[in-house]
Amino acid sequence: MSENSPHADAHSAASKGTSLPVSRVKLIMKSSPDVSSINQDALFLTTKATELFVQYLALSSFNGGSGKETHSLSYSDLACTAEQTDTLQFLTDKLADTIMLLTDILPKKIFARDYLKSLEQIQEEKDADD
Repeated sequence: MSENSPHADAHSAASKGTSLPVSRVKLIMKSSPDVSSINQDALFLTTKATELFVQYLALSSFNGGSGKETHSLSYSDLACTAEQTDTLQFLTDKLADTIMLLTDILPKKIFARDYLKSLEQIQEEKDADD
């Protein structure tokens, strides 16, 4: 494909001013069964909004966690920020008021075999309830 094609112009226009790869965001958006086509403006805005969200989460976690002392950002800093910030509560899932589990957006580090076991247990509990 030549660089003078309209598709190349749209791709370069969408990727200007973004740090995330636009093609990867498009792939994630297209993975939804509800999405058939993606407007270039919507793709750019989604990419930019995602960048701003990640930047906000990272800066809040760095400033509120141990990041300033260690000059690093850890998973626990992200998890604590998600728990303590009202606007980030959608990242957490409270169960039984005492156990805090993180959702798929900010997943807990877990081995695949442990995850598969937990899926089986959840399915067994659902089957027992029915």
